[in-house]
Amino acid sequence: MAESAAAAVAPSAELLEFPKKDKRRMLHAVYRVGDLDRTIQFYTEGLGMKLLRKRDIPDEKYSNAFLGFGPEDSHFVVELTYNYGVTSYDIGTGFGHFAIATEDVYKLVENVRAKGGSVTREPGPVKGGKSVIAFVKDPDGYMFELIQRGPTPEPLCQVMLRVGDLDRAIKFYEKALGMKVLRTIDRPEYKYTLAMMGYADEDKTTVLELTYNYGVTEYTKGNAYAQIAIGTDDVYKSAEEVGGGKITRQPGPLPGINTKITSFLDPDGWKTVSFLL
Repeated sequence: MAESAAAAVAPSAELLEFPKKDKRRMLHAVYRVGDLDRTIQFYTEGLGMKLLRKRDIPDEKYSNAFLGFGPEDSHFVVELTYNYGVTSYDIGTGFGHFAIATEDVYKLVENVRAKGGSVTREPGPVKGGKSVIAFVKDPDGYMFELIQRGPTPEPLCQVMLRVGDLDRAIKFYEKALGMKVLRTIDRPEYKYTLAMMGYADEDKTTVLELTYNYGVTEYTKGNAYAQIAIGTDDVYKSAEEVGGGKITRQPGPLPGINTKITSFLDPDGWKTVSFLL
């Protein structure tokens, strides 16, 4: 009886092989802003992004805009959402930052400053290292790390989220999303450990930076940052792989259009939406 039950829940060989063959990539991050035009102006003039598209949905009382450094079909982008009449949001303690790779951090910081951005860490080498970074804050309080690198096909290079158990989070993103651990860094002097996870090398794509602060097992989510979206060849198989997470939308087509999606929460409550590519 026990053997039969185990066989019934064991994943098929096809499902085990699926993550290795699935052409997944990080598509976009969704978050809310209090003034859409103000944020678009700052991202385009201050950070150098391009406005890819903008739409207004008056029946549902919101507008959104997609921005990035290249087309949506080949680049990671941000999806900004403005809900009519809501001018501010709580970012919470769990969301960390986005990151932008640039060939000249000093120049980009001066541009951000000239456009009214707040510089929270002046550009310079990291302590004990050679990497040159800076931190700036957008008009809604979202943090951006600016990282000096050579030419890259994906300047919008990181999304950083804090987690309460790094090993648990790594296992989830490996299994449920087919990501690979690109590197881990332990900084006991600052009491944190982080893992870079993604589908290709850090200088070629956008990665997820998961950070564990020693002894902190829970964070507040607020109501500002919403989710990341991942492209997949099969949303149904993607949903089957979500072990240790919680499905929040069963896989299937969106009402009125043929786009198929599924959504789920990771063990820390961070939301991911998988889209059929």
